[in-house]
Amino acid sequence: MRYLSLLLLTTLAFGANEKLTPEQRVELIRGLSSEYATVKLMLPRAKKALEYELGGKFDKDKWDEAAKEKGPAARPGDLIQITKVDIDNDSITFEINGGLKSGRKWYDNVSVGTSTRNTPVNGPSGTATLGTTIIVKFAKGVPPVDASEMKKLLKPLFDFEKRSATESYVDSLPPEVKAAVKENRVIEGMDRDQVIMAVGKPRLKSRESKDGVETEDWVYGQPPGKITFLTFQSNKVIKIRESFAGLGGQTVQGPRPVIP
Repeated sequence: MRYLSLLLLTTLAFGANEKLTPEQRVELIRGLSSEYATVKLMLPRAKKALEYELGGKFDKDKWDEAAKEKGPAARPGDLIQITKVDIDNDSITFEINGGLKSGRKWYDNVSVGTSTRNTPVNGPSGTATLGTTIIVKFAKGVPPVDASEMKKLLKPLFDFEKRSATESYVDSLPPEVKAAVKENRVIEGMDRDQVIMAVGKPRLKSRESKDGVETEDWVYGQPPGKITFLTFQSNKVIKIRESFAGLGGQTVQGPRPVIP
């Protein structure tokens, strides 16, 4: 109820005809893009953006149908990242964890490893970062609010306050790691948690043991296109490798990457 009251007060304060200025629009996009939040509702994956109205109103039947077809992108309590924000006159569209395109669409015949035993990257140990898209509707147009006020309006759907511990952790990192996390890239020496904070969860994982030394590869990207391999040893990135894969799965060694 307090969220509806906040929305009503916001509408009364700015007036129904007041619109976002170009500067406010840019600030709002910057303030919400790349933010992490804890999900308070089950978010299904869907072919089309899922409609949601402030105050917690949505078509539960449509959401349930989407979840049955493509499964959940996130469950209550999961940490998600807003990877893209688009603002129209009466709606804001949030791409979550890369959107629907982030789903598992991997070919079966790519292997990683430098020893005589190669391990398929699409084994059962692989994990995927699943995404979806939410469109938040505003009956009287998007109000001219800043990012902090919009986060309060979105609280029935996303809890941004639980990010405080994460933000404190990022601030405590060495300068070069902190910069890499904020710029969404990976550098050697980062640990698993720092990599996930920077570029999200890997699509696939693979472990390998050679001469008693165990390493783990994390795979990002999708063919046809760039495939990036991060190699961990003792929870630290020791190698970053990039290949370019075609539709058939054949890979060609590429230049040393910096993950965008």
